Amino acid sequence: MKKDFFSRHLLWINLILFGILAGFSLALVSFSCTTDSLQKVRAQEASSASPVAMNLEDMQSSFRAISAAVLPVVVEITTTEIRTQRVPDLNGFPFDFFFPDRRGNQNAPQGQEREFRAEGLGSGVIVQRDNNTFYVLTNNHVVEKANEIKVILYDKTEFPAELVGRDERKDAAVIKFQSSRADIPVGTLGDSDSLFVGDWVLAVGSPFGYISTVTAGIVSALGRRGPGQNINDFIQTDAAINQGNSGGALVNLRGEIVGINTWIATPNGNNAGLGFAIPINNLKKTLSDFIATGEVHYGWIGVAISDIDAEAARALRIEGISGALVQNIYANSPAARGGLLPGDWVHKINNRVIHDQMDLSRTVGDFNPGDRINLEVYRNGETRNLQLTVAARQTDETIAANYLDLWPGMSLFPLSDANRQRFNVPASVTKGVMVAIYDKSKAQVAGLRDMDIVTAINGREVANLMDFYRELNAAGGRTVTFHLIREGNVELEIGIVR
Repeated sequence: MKKDFFSRHLLWINLILFGILAGFSLALVSFSCTTDSLQKVRAQEASSASPVAMNLEDMQSSFRAISAAVLPVVVEITTTEIRTQRVPDLNGFPFDFFFPDRRGNQNAPQGQEREFRAEGLGSGVIVQRDNNTFYVLTNNHVVEKANEIKVILYDKTEFPAELVGRDERKDAAVIKFQSSRADIPVGTLGDSDSLFVGDWVLAVGSPFGYISTVTAGIVSALGRRGPGQNINDFIQTDAAINQGNSGGALVNLRGEIVGINTWIATPNGNNAGLGFAIPINNLKKTLSDFIATGEVHYGWIGVAISDIDAEAARALRIEGISGALVQNIYANSPAARGGLLPGDWVHKINNRVIHDQMDLSRTVGDFNPGDRINLEVYRNGETRNLQLTVAARQTDETIAANYLDLWPGMSLFPLSDANRQRFNVPASVTKGVMVAIYDKSKAQVAGLRDMDIVTAINGREVANLMDFYRELNAAGGRTVTFHLIREGNVELEIGIVR
């Protein structure tokens, strides 16, 4: 019975067995091909990988080598600020202390002044040697109030130091100390413009007084804005930075200094993965100026500039074009002599793209007085090329005192929906631009006020920012007449003498 069954189904049994064997053979071939492919890919990866990235041990060795090279270059800086504080006169203690005038005495005892010594801590980088003089780059906020400065090297040797120069605009300072030792190394400055987001970096400094601390991370972002009026475009990193790291080094995998650690963004005062360093390229001219003369020399062309929003960019026909807006020109300045006008959008300087207002300030500031520079600007939607001769920048106080030389002496804002709502602009006002007036400017002296809405210049309609600047620059004569609306319904005409 069984024999008849196998005889009848022998053909099907053979076909099934053949299929199983064929499938297994194909699987072996496929597995062999896959294994060969993986081996080829791994071989290609191994041949193309950089020495640093081949494996974790190589990376560890690289970090060791970088740390060994950089640690002796980074110093701890301790400062002492001598403060005076009035203390109460305790002759009549306790009553005279709490109630000095209890008897109606109009000449109550005055307290005595006493000195207090406030200690400070930071880091610095040895960046240059001139015979027995060593120059250390650090932050301005580390040493700006110091009466005494001390430098502590990696080997714990201490030296008294003195201030060479400091700059609040970039939060940079240089100090120096004296030593005849030949074994004190000097750091190698790198190129911060070559950094990319994702690059490995190490932060070296003395957080909380823990001298010679190294932390590792990556470049998290580039071109970050800083606090206050700082004009740097900061490097953001997640390498741990804490109090005491200020002035220390941010280094790349070549051991080159690419930044000076400066500040952190934190909810509690401690590291939250948001540390910021000044790009070293921002400080190279500053460093040279300090060592040569003890002060920094900024270039100046005589403009008041700003960034703008998307609506203003549309009105000026510069959407998608980076740069900064020239809102005002100083009389008899390099900008005025070179043909720059209010409303010009500066896109390039010496063929280098300008990214924003701070970038323009920093770029112009790094030129020397007397340098000739080429500007590519957008005016009325068209490009123009201008040449200017850079002048020396005066102090902030001197510049502010000369606001009477500003033309036209105001900043402009489009009548956007947000501005209409914020400043309660009536729906009946459909065209014009809103102004903010500079103190002690010609516009203020003439009688213009903040939030006035300019609707015409010399009788020609102003519907938006483009119209305003075009009519302002086309106006002839010494007096320019502004037709404006004040507080939603008062119409005025005010003339400003150039």
